[in-house]
Amino acid sequence: PFPLMWIFFGLLSAVTAALMTICAKIGLKNIDPTLATAVRSGIMFVFMIFVAIFSGKIQHIGDFDARAWRWIVAAGLFGALSWLFYFVGLEQTSASKLAALDRLSLPLIILFSVFLLSEKLSWPLAIGGVFVTIGAILIARA
Repeated sequence: PFPLMWIFFGLLSAVTAALMTICAKIGLKNIDPTLATAVRSGIMFVFMIFVAIFSGKIQHIGDFDARAWRWIVAAGLFGALSWLFYFVGLEQTSASKLAALDRLSLPLIILFSVFLLSEKLSWPLAIGGVFVTIGAILIARA
């Protein structure tokens, strides 16, 4: 709809991810992180099914072909592993240190995008990736 809506959604994603980390850290006190991740995932599943139903998007489930299913299932599995590792790590360290290391996904995404998706690597993108890496290491060592 609007040319720069991705910025708005990206910022909303950052705020909600930060709030999720804080809520999870508080909620993990005396709770097994694997079980907590499972409960969180179930809540996310139910919430997203309701969103898909009420937005009318669920009717397009038949548009998925075999290739799309394979990649979406793989994304789901990697997402589940990511959150499992995140919650286990969150139980063991501070929220800010873990979140900093988690942000190393950005430079990894840059590298994977260049090599696996043939996206172009620009100097600003490369330098930004290096700065994120340095920042993540500095915060994790704090």
